[in-house]
Amino acid sequence: MSVDAAAERVAEAWRRRHGETLTVHAAEALSAGAASTSIALDVEAGGEQRQLVLQLAGAGAAEEFPGALDKATQARVQALAAERGVPTPAVLLTLDAGDGQGAGFVTARVDGETLGGRIVHGSAFAQARQHLAAQCAGALARVHALDPGAFDFLPRLDAGAQLAELARLHRPFGEALPAFEAAIAWLERETPEPQEPRLVHGDFRTGNFLVDADGLSAVLDWELAHLGDPAEDIGWLCMRSWRFGRDDLPAGGFAARDDFLARYAALGGARVEPERVRYWELLAALKWGVVCQSFGWQYVRGHTMALEPAMIGRRVAETELHIIDLLEGRGD
Repeated sequence: MSVDAAAERVAEAWRRRHGETLTVHAAEALSAGAASTSIALDVEAGGEQRQLVLQLAGAGAAEEFPGALDKATQARVQALAAERGVPTPAVLLTLDAGDGQGAGFVTARVDGETLGGRIVHGSAFAQARQHLAAQCAGALARVHALDPGAFDFLPRLDAGAQLAELARLHRPFGEALPAFEAAIAWLERETPEPQEPRLVHGDFRTGNFLVDADGLSAVLDWELAHLGDPAEDIGWLCMRSWRFGRDDLPAGGFAARDDFLARYAALGGARVEPERVRYWELLAALKWGVVCQSFGWQYVRGHTMALEPAMIGRRVAETELHIIDLLEGRGD
């Protein structure tokens, strides 16, 4: 479906749902990844100029992201988080089958940059980087403090369940990857006792939040949200792939681990032992490695000819190196 056609159907859905005319003045594709297509909309509604973002399920999303939430559930999580004070764009419209363009939702548009390389290296974000550790730690603490009962429609995923699923997904590829098998064996042996489940974002990392000149402006991409161990979000943020070359600052390329953990605890998060974060960082490296492997196989098998999956598939070796370093006590 073209960008203009998608915009027209949003306008029709808005009129049906909100009882007012929405006039689209401009529509521009922001991204078209495997999991989601995002379109920026400049509109007028109720006599007010507004900037919106339409998110639609990407082609092949269900196949390539088997653990991802459907768009309606993702919108529900994001809306609840926004209502409870998490800095994330407000959800204004959730599409349904009668809207004629598949699963998706519309949010307010927030200004900011998502490209990790620019955030951790760009001179335009030098001031922002001074605040990101505290802002991101505070945002995660707020997410983890939300009443899990409000999110009881989400799956519960502890470390054991996730590890079993990763092994199930990885082994049928038939590739002998000793680093992956070593990680699985270590993670099985060292699985921590489950925590009281809390809301976990599931994909909180540099590149999945918006940053402006003052720092964090919005948390994005809730499609992997679930109930689980809050340390999972911190381990995922610390995974090497999300540092964009700043290995001296393991937490997202903008903070030291210990500094991030101290800020997280000071801003309302529960105290997290560094060893528990290291466990989840290793599981994160394995998870991202299996995701990269899956993308590569989608391309090799001819399920997609898009360039992005092929490029992501080449990053398996990167995750193998991180796994080896973590197993040998060299996480940075």
